[in-house]
Amino acid sequence: MTDPGNQLRDARSPYLLQHADNPVAWRPWGEAALSEARASGRPILLSVGYAACHWCHVMAHESFEDPHIAALINRDFVAIKVDREERPDIDHLYMQALHAMGEQGGWPLTMFLTPDGAPFWGGTYFPPAPRWGKPSFRQVLEALATAWEKDRAAIAKSAASMTRALAAMAHAHPGGGIAPAAIARAAAQLLAACDPIEGGLRGAPKFPNAPIFRFLWQQGITRGVADGIAMVELLLRKMALGGIHDHLGGGFARYATDDIWLVPHFEKMLYDNAQILDLLSLAAARAPDPLFAESAAGIVAWLTRDMRVAMPGISRTGGHAFAASEDADSEGEEGKFYVWRAAEIDAALGADSPVFKAAYDVTAAGNWEGQTILRRVTERGSEAEEARLAAARERLRAQRAGRVRPGRDDKVLVDWNALMIAALARASSVFREPDWLVEAKSVYHALLANLAGADGRMAHAWRTGEIFAAGLLDDQAAMARAALALFEASGDPAYQADAERLAEAACQWFGDGAGAFYATAADATDIPLGAEIRPRIVADNATPSGNGLMAEVLARLFHVTGAPLWRDRAAAALAAFSGREEMLQAFPTLLAAATLLAEGGTIVVTGAAGDPAMAALLAVARASPDPTLAVLAVAAGTPLPPAHPASGKTGVNPAAMLCRRQTCGLPVTTPAALAASIAPGA
Repeated sequence: MTDPGNQLRDARSPYLLQHADNPVAWRPWGEAALSEARASGRPILLSVGYAACHWCHVMAHESFEDPHIAALINRDFVAIKVDREERPDIDHLYMQALHAMGEQGGWPLTMFLTPDGAPFWGGTYFPPAPRWGKPSFRQVLEALATAWEKDRAAIAKSAASMTRALAAMAHAHPGGGIAPAAIARAAAQLLAACDPIEGGLRGAPKFPNAPIFRFLWQQGITRGVADGIAMVELLLRKMALGGIHDHLGGGFARYATDDIWLVPHFEKMLYDNAQILDLLSLAAARAPDPLFAESAAGIVAWLTRDMRVAMPGISRTGGHAFAASEDADSEGEEGKFYVWRAAEIDAALGADSPVFKAAYDVTAAGNWEGQTILRRVTERGSEAEEARLAAARERLRAQRAGRVRPGRDDKVLVDWNALMIAALARASSVFREPDWLVEAKSVYHALLANLAGADGRMAHAWRTGEIFAAGLLDDQAAMARAALALFEASGDPAYQADAERLAEAACQWFGDGAGAFYATAADATDIPLGAEIRPRIVADNATPSGNGLMAEVLARLFHVTGAPLWRDRAAAALAAFSGREEMLQAFPTLLAAATLLAEGGTIVVTGAAGDPAMAALLAVARASPDPTLAVLAVAAGTPLPPAHPASGKTGVNPAAMLCRRQTCGLPVTTPAALAASIAPGA
């Protein structure tokens, strides 16, 4: 007989462990839980969240810790708890079902499934008593238990309808490729949705939406869409000045609840900060700005100070990667670690307090629930004035360090770490911070040492010495992209070889044979509802989609190598989702990959290793604001692959040439000439 108790105590996921003492008889997702549901004939209550999620904590305290509600769940349902970061494939599947029901998504995700995993009803957060137009969670449980007993035919009909909808959503929509005009129309639609005053997309809440703005940046640089560049710079400036930015400790919260970037949900996610760092680097590469430089340095300081997770295996002293997130709450209160009262600022800063308070919107009344979320509200001052404010921030950070810190989700996720590796590699070149490249390499090799499989695939999640989630498409694609970023930043061909190996593994284990890629591997065993439901994810969310990233990797490998194989694979990946133009604006990473394939190229820099003239040319090439240009460092006398457009055109003296659309320009020999040749619009 199955143990009726909570089975999360042996989980590796910090989110699941947060629920290990609930009176609910939780099971982790897997074949054992699904088999139990089928054998018992009871429906499944599926609850999906993540460790840093504020409303997940609220629902846990209000409902899952309530013994009376737990008794209802345990009597009538098989309760399964999922960490969306551990199993993004399962989260995606049932979030799609919720959307198909006409509901807005979010976390916690609360879904009710038949014993074979088919969704028939769902929502997000449910309160313990009816409010905000929502029924209480108890009412939901009782109504669905009654419906399961008395109207199972209607439930079966709903579940069948949802299953058909999920199968339709899992299909690719092939076409003849993505035309430049279609990309331009999608860019115009996205630009029309931007907020020209406060940045980001219009309205509240405000998210960074980094994949959208990364695409708009690329359109601005490669196609002369000036509004794209302006919207990215506005977004970064407003976020950097706003309350979403941790002005003391560095890094950015996940989103702002208002439309002016003041009040965040305070959790900090690794993936957001990776993509924001990349955008800051691109913007600073085009137009250096001390605000962007300070924001980038703050992200890296937060990473290296607060987010490192020790991992074994790459040296006698071990290695490290980065934790997934930091929580919104501490001591049971959202934002308690981050907010201030005016009297605290006065006591900490003394004579420097009035200047600091004026700069950072600190008043006796506060700007949020009687307290202050720090945000910069004054114009930038002189160098001496900014130094004084920086010293005050450091004093406050040191004092804040004595508070109870928010919880940290210390699992290591390959895809999120890989996004940060690529961002650090670019930021190192743009901001002339070589230690950041060292950090990126260290994390990369720690991931390889601890999560790479013998078959070439990367696993997804690691914690306390163990892998606990199989690799997904996003892991292979993001890691291949990180390898290419390190290859371009360092010139080490081993990273290019890694990228090709990872791309081949993705094609073998995740390819659908027609250009697109499945989210899960061919040998995954616990995906419900059959092969027709196996998703091909191309729409971007807070992170870029796996299919978008794979298309980018394949296109970039083509430009680096010139090999037709990579070009053909990239073109097939793009064509697989090109059949419905009305959907393209939801695929900005894929659209950026289409422009990369058609318009991109390489900056080929030659010379003797260690030659200062070659190093100067490489510094300019690697700090380009154009993300469609790869950088190839070619040692004197080393031939390029025969298929590369620069093959046979390189010499022994330090020089650089721009090869775009498979055509190379004349070599240049000075950094100024190279900068002019690769400048946007040149």
